[in-house]
Amino acid sequence: MVNLKRALLLFAVIFLAVNPFTLKAAEEAHGDAPKTQAEEIKEYSQHHLQDDHYFSLFSDQKAGKHYGFPLPVILIDNGLVVFSSGEFHHGESVVEKNGQYYTLYHGKIYKTDASGTLNFDEAHHPTNSKPLDFSITKNVVGLLLAAFLLFWGFICLAKTYKKGVNNLPKGVGRVLEPLVLYVRDEMAVPNIGHRYKEFMPYLLSVFFLIFVLNLLGMTPLGFNVTGNITVTLCLALFTFFITNFKANKDYWKHIFWMPGVPVPFKFILAPIEVLGMFTKPFSLMLRLFANITAGHSVVMGLIAIVYLFQQQLTVGGSIGVSMLLTLVLFFLELLVAFLQAFIFTMLSSLFIGMAVEEHAHH
Repeated sequence: MVNLKRALLLFAVIFLAVNPFTLKAAEEAHGDAPKTQAEEIKEYSQHHLQDDHYFSLFSDQKAGKHYGFPLPVILIDNGLVVFSSGEFHHGESVVEKNGQYYTLYHGKIYKTDASGTLNFDEAHHPTNSKPLDFSITKNVVGLLLAAFLLFWGFICLAKTYKKGVNNLPKGVGRVLEPLVLYVRDEMAVPNIGHRYKEFMPYLLSVFFLIFVLNLLGMTPLGFNVTGNITVTLCLALFTFFITNFKANKDYWKHIFWMPGVPVPFKFILAPIEVLGMFTKPFSLMLRLFANITAGHSVVMGLIAIVYLFQQQLTVGGSIGVSMLLTLVLFFLELLVAFLQAFIFTMLSSLFIGMAVEEHAHH
């Protein structure tokens, strides 16, 4: 019975840590009551999943100290406005630049007055206007770091081939070459055919970018770039534009006037085919975003066991259970990091192949 109780408590803390609806109801019921430990963990988890203008490594809530470094804020508001995000003091201060005032609220920058007044609608969303924000946020740092690692790795691989075709890669090139061949032989060639070389630069770029970003998201640095839906939307749009700009006349003919289909059915199927053009990139965007976000949420929930189960499992027991479950999930996330890069690239090559394929006329 005791083991069953502990198992149920373990399930409850994971559920509360990753389920925003449960804790939202609790917040509404308690009003302005002090936050419980579970609510603080949920808030911290949500903060980890969101983008940030400050690169936080860790923080001491009791002492009110944050350890990390500020990032540059770049705004377009009646001209160029540039300053350090450290001037916000994590949302506690109002920043004045060129006679205009800005405040940071839930990761967003709003225009305000000298006292930092924010107006809210019925859903408690700020109604203050926002300047155009081109800041170097935490996600942008992650993208720049991933780009640097990819440039460094592929330059090393290219130098090996310059020395001779038969030279074996060294260092990081030994890791990259099998993956490059895998993308070419298992994705590009089977799905695209003889025109595969035309699309290899894009397929390699998107595969390695997603893979490296997923791996960076598993480090203590706390990146969650591929868990940001705007990033996955941008990647999906690249696939959408390449697919449709490179499509041949057979592709468009099979969408708007399918050969071999009775004329009345052509008018019915054409809108469905057009809708399919947009559902394909939508599925790419949502699949990558949802899987990475879910993985990070569950990891945060498992780490929360250390704090929420100390009385039931003892300090050592809670740490042991948390470490064991997190370690198992860590290896699963390694597989997911590769799998999501593989799925995105495979589907992209499949969509491109369908667009450039020369269909037989019936």
